[in-house]
Amino acid sequence: MKARVTVTLKNGVLDPQGKAIEGALKSLGVAGIASVRQGKVFDIELEGGDAARAETTLREAAEKLLANTVIENFRVEMTPAGAPAEPAAS
Repeated sequence: MKARVTVTLKNGVLDPQGKAIEGALKSLGVAGIASVRQGKVFDIELEGGDAARAETTLREAAEKLLANTVIENFRVEMTPAGAPAEPAAS
């Protein structure tokens, strides 16, 4: 079973890394960038087939380690069984 945990800064929290990325994209000539907020993505493979239990385990992991819940939000997404793998970035 596979899952993805996405961690993002809460609204109102300053994001200096996002601002630096925004500036770099603009200096590279990438047009149309209004703003950038950066985050973290964890792709996790789990043993077993109990999706509800796996999601509970991942929420605990996010609260304890993966996210700083004072300034970050997180989202847990379970990959449906038999779903195709994500295409590689081009």
